[in-house]
Amino acid sequence: MRIIFAGGGTGGHLYPGLAIARALKKADSRVEPFFIGARRGIERDVLPQVGWAFELLDLHPLYRSRPWENWKTIRGAMGAWRRIAGEVRSEPPACVVGTGGYASGLTLGYAVSHHIPIVLQEQNTAPGMTTRFFSRFAAQVHLGFPEARRHISPSKHTEVFDSGNPIEPPPGDAFEKAPARAKWGFAPSGGSVLLVYGGSQGSKAMNDVVAAWIDEGLPPELFVIWATGKANYDELARYDSARVKVRAYISPMSDAYRAADFALSRAGAMATAELCAWGIPVIVVPLPTAAADHQTANAKALAAAGAAEMIRQSDLNTESLSRAVESMLSNPAKLSTMRAKALERARPTAAADIAQHILRLVEREQTRR
Repeated sequence: MRIIFAGGGTGGHLYPGLAIARALKKADSRVEPFFIGARRGIERDVLPQVGWAFELLDLHPLYRSRPWENWKTIRGAMGAWRRIAGEVRSEPPACVVGTGGYASGLTLGYAVSHHIPIVLQEQNTAPGMTTRFFSRFAAQVHLGFPEARRHISPSKHTEVFDSGNPIEPPPGDAFEKAPARAKWGFAPSGGSVLLVYGGSQGSKAMNDVVAAWIDEGLPPELFVIWATGKANYDELARYDSARVKVRAYISPMSDAYRAADFALSRAGAMATAELCAWGIPVIVVPLPTAAADHQTANAKALAAAGAAEMIRQSDLNTESLSRAVESMLSNPAKLSTMRAKALERARPTAAADIAQHILRLVEREQTRR
């Protein structure tokens, strides 16, 4: 039973598809995931390591600021359409799951035009162009944030679910801090641990402020786990110490989540979904250049729910960061409330729930044929 996953370009669009595919395979061994992505996206590096069949196509986004380059988009789309058609004819899929980004639109378009059921998974509060357009044709739409519902136009036949974002759920011992802190070389009890995470590539804007803040002197009894991103690591490695652990990249992230009491993070959909699932209050600094400013929308939603505090990047400096951290450290009741609110937003079983809905859809479609 082949199910095609279309999405990528960035990890935020690829990893949800991988999580759903794993959940589907676990729920029904007959499922054979097949991924379609872009040659220029992160999937180029990730999919060869996963072990499932895939096809990388010459797909491009719309070049809004450089419209003269859209000839690449048109040329790539024409060739990609033929390749998609060939894959579908060779083994017709039960459905197509689109996880957003420019890498998904063409495959979803082919599926709609050939009456193949489509399922959408939207990660953000502000849905992207692909989700907004295809929601009217979808059999199912799964939302990472319930606030996204007002931005889509589903048909009367479309099932819309507030599923949450599909992540690897925390293990049963996720909240046992002492062993995790010891693993990082911190005292097993006492003080607080701050996780600084600017996304898989790191954030220079955040890193510069964090470095200057550390230079001014850390608050007493505060320990820091700092993921700088590979491009920034060599410059910042000198900050590694008994109280500050500097890493280019943290894998698995669960090692950091286990130890952290609160976090300073970008407002990407998947990162915030993981933080909520682990019950980690967060100071969010949304990336201002994210498409349609969706990270700001994510951050506002979490702040309104009481699970986060937001600092705009333009307002991020040592003073604002120091105030935000101090407000967490000096008010345990506030931190506890934020932790509870984060867990209320969490959907740790999202991948398994989405998989069950997809399997029910496939079963209905097979019964009708």
